[in-house]
Amino acid sequence: MSRTAEIRRNTKETRICVSLNLDGSGQSSLNTGIGFFDHMLDGFARHGLFDLEVSVDGDLEVDCHHTIEDTGIVLGRAIKEAAGDKKGIRRYGSVILPMDEALVLCAVDLSGRPYYLSDVSFTAPSIGGMDTEMVKEFFYAVSYASEMNLHFKALSGSNNHHICEAMFKAFAKALDEAVSFDGRIKDVLSTKGSL
Repeated sequence: MSRTAEIRRNTKETRICVSLNLDGSGQSSLNTGIGFFDHMLDGFARHGLFDLEVSVDGDLEVDCHHTIEDTGIVLGRAIKEAAGDKKGIRRYGSVILPMDEALVLCAVDLSGRPYYLSDVSFTAPSIGGMDTEMVKEFFYAVSYASEMNLHFKALSGSNNHHICEAMFKAFAKALDEAVSFDGRIKDVLSTKGSL
């Protein structure tokens, strides 16, 4: 069974193509026009062992908002499509991930019901050309487009780069756990019979 998806989204603000393989090996090809964002997506692919291709032509002459938020929407749709009917998967995933002084908790539920909650805050307005307020917008977009519960808690951290990178890597590890198969689960892990 192939758990892959290729999603395209074209608007007056962005043209985006995302290709995702949930059963990959951590390979990525990324071109969003925002170096730090590419770095974060590379960490997501590598640590989740997902194969990920992202190509974005966005209105960066305005700012980074549309590029990052719309990439979140398209990645979320790709996650939803690649996960398929979710039969046999664990559904839940969580991790507490260290990145030097930063420690971030991420929990995922592929419930079919979107919800996003985070207490992570940043002290710098941007990191490498990426507005830090866009971290929330990205993950919010991913959670709603994929119809997952997504929670973050910052347990420690002072370096904005480390905190942000810990979030992307923690999300990768939690999602990898949630989409992994468990031989004991014969259908979907829900009393409703569907997710």
